[in-house]
Amino acid sequence: MPIRIGDEAPDFTAETTQGKIRFHEWIGNQWAILFSHPKDFTPVCTTELGYMARLKPEFDRRNTRIIGLSIDPVADHGRWLKDIEETQGSAVNYPLIGDPELSVAKLYDMIHPNASGAQPRSAADNATIRSVFLIGPDRKVKAMLVYPMSSGRNFDEVLRLLDSLQLTARENVATPVNWKPGQDVIIPTSVSDEDANRKYPQGFKTHKPYLRTVSQVK
Repeated sequence: MPIRIGDEAPDFTAETTQGKIRFHEWIGNQWAILFSHPKDFTPVCTTELGYMARLKPEFDRRNTRIIGLSIDPVADHGRWLKDIEETQGSAVNYPLIGDPELSVAKLYDMIHPNASGAQPRSAADNATIRSVFLIGPDRKVKAMLVYPMSSGRNFDEVLRLLDSLQLTARENVATPVNWKPGQDVIIPTSVSDEDANRKYPQGFKTHKPYLRTVSQVK
């Protein structure tokens, strides 16, 4: 079944480089980011996994767990992780799911449901498995990103998107184009001017009746 924003993230049990997990239980009361890879020992993914290792403290500060997935057995992951540390200068410090049977890939609609997990499989066979899922503590999918094999993901953007999602989950606001933490936010049209005046006694700016901005207060 296709996965859409607002759906409950499918639960699953899988082997990872840090032991067996049940996904919903692993998330706990935190946010989670699941990002997938078409095969071990692929060049673009090697750079991504190393970069995410360096970013992990930023995700930790945001109460967010990160987990990767690759369409190879966990035993192969162990050898790949050594290459990642050697070439990227960072040891992978989060779990990497083994999915040789494409179970999680199919569950998350990342590959054709009739695809066979029969080996050997090339990265091109799994080319669509280049997704990022941002999942809230309520286990709901909050955002999704999909990349081709040839283009490295921008995980700084994933971090920025997470900041927006967490802010808008806490406060009844929206964030404008290219928003970054600390910048003005948008007051939704569902909030009346009267309610906005009560909530923002410092004032807000009305550009159009449907476009009002206010300094970020939290």
